[in-house]
Amino acid sequence: MAKHRFGLVGKNISYSFSKGYFTKKFSDLGLEGYSYENFDLPHIGEFPALVETHSDLQGLNVTIPYKQEVMSYLDALDSQAENIGAVNTIKLDGNRRIGYNTDAYGFQKSIGTFLKSHHTNALILGTGGASKAIAYVLGQMGIAVTYVSRNPDTSQMGYAALNRSVLQNHPVLVNCTPLGTHPNIDQKPNIPYSHITDKHLLFDLIYNPEKTEFLKEGEKRGADTVNGLRMLQLQADRAWEIWRE
Repeated sequence: MAKHRFGLVGKNISYSFSKGYFTKKFSDLGLEGYSYENFDLPHIGEFPALVETHSDLQGLNVTIPYKQEVMSYLDALDSQAENIGAVNTIKLDGNRRIGYNTDAYGFQKSIGTFLKSHHTNALILGTGGASKAIAYVLGQMGIAVTYVSRNPDTSQMGYAALNRSVLQNHPVLVNCTPLGTHPNIDQKPNIPYSHITDKHLLFDLIYNPEKTEFLKEGEKRGADTVNGLRMLQLQADRAWEIWRE
């Protein structure tokens, strides 16, 4: 029986990277009595019962679609998580549930080396929990951000509004939608790829497949492309540091 239990909270997460990553990490570190498991919740309202039932849990990661919804079930937020408005890491400290956001750390460290001086404006495709961390980091880097949504509000753009001018003026494109994730690898965001040039940087938070259709379309046109694997590894390592603090 594991003495130190950790896990992932999300919906339909059997595909997840985290369980395999942390299980291997525990093994590589020679940590006995450590386990990591998936907690697939049909509804976030089941979260309190999960934590109360598994009183030996010490830390949790949070993924789609609960990064924002889980916040109302926490006792405290790290200042960065509060500013971002999304949580992907929870430290269970006695009876206290403390929320953090390590997506921001992972994204900043993984995109930094690819940014160039002309990368001053970005389009973020999707408006879910992960997109909040992306917008926060880009803002901290001095890059102006515009969200693209299927159902845009007054501060966002719809996909139909994307044209040559918009893409020329936004050389950084970040896909925060699940479109293209295995097994639906033929899907991709509905943007006018013909207007992408070698001035663009395309970043996809998806890591499986390694090269999504979104990234392939950018690559065809000479754009720099980055997938989400390194970001995922870095955010997981930062979560581990938080749990061990």
